[in-house]
Amino acid sequence: MRSGHIRVGIGGWTYDRWRGTFYPDGLPKTRELEYAASRLTAIEVNGTFYSRQSPATFAKWRKATPRGFVFTLKAGRYCTQRKDLAQAEESIARFLGQGLVELGDRLGPILWQLPATKPFDPDEISAFLALLPQQQDGVPLRHVIEPRHASFNDSAFFAQAREAKVAVVYADSEKYPCLAEQTGAFTYARLQDARENEPTGYPSAALDGWARQARDWAAGGREVFVFFINGAKVRAPAAAEALIQRLD
Repeated sequence: MRSGHIRVGIGGWTYDRWRGTFYPDGLPKTRELEYAASRLTAIEVNGTFYSRQSPATFAKWRKATPRGFVFTLKAGRYCTQRKDLAQAEESIARFLGQGLVELGDRLGPILWQLPATKPFDPDEISAFLALLPQQQDGVPLRHVIEPRHASFNDSAFFAQAREAKVAVVYADSEKYPCLAEQTGAFTYARLQDARENEPTGYPSAALDGWARQARDWAAGGREVFVFFINGAKVRAPAAAEALIQRLD
């Protein structure tokens, strides 16, 4: 059975404590993305949640990374941090129209992260998912949603996501529910329980387990994204590299 591509990465690429723990001493800040992309296979961009980027910025990111590398983008807060998600159409259009298509083949899934205070409302979520387009300026789009309220562990929600062809985040977290249902054409895992007293964030046995899990998800050709996010952020690059080594 054919196995899908497994990409492993971290959130962002600028963090002072990665100096000397991941980035070599003396590496110019302007080359941090280039260096990270040479060691990892994906990066989840958190900055797009807080502010718009220019088309030139997306193009610069594309040029700094090798073929096969992928950026996933966290959707803007004005799209997801609102009382009624069904009213997000204008914000979604602005977010998707900011020039992210300049990433070209480096463009991965768009992450729509909901606040932990947002419970599952079937009508609201159905309307929101219907607002997520399948393409932007002729470029195909893929979407993944991360609910953080336990009420989303509901077969009705999974059916809605499946119908909309939207994946659901698999979260390894002490704070948020783990929704293991596979509703999209790819798997998106956010591992958020790294510990600073572990040089690789997660113990060796746990990383072995994540490697097995990633292979299971990839069975049959499913593309898989695994990101080490939050937890002990200083350990995220080491955790990602350790998982890549196991998968190789």
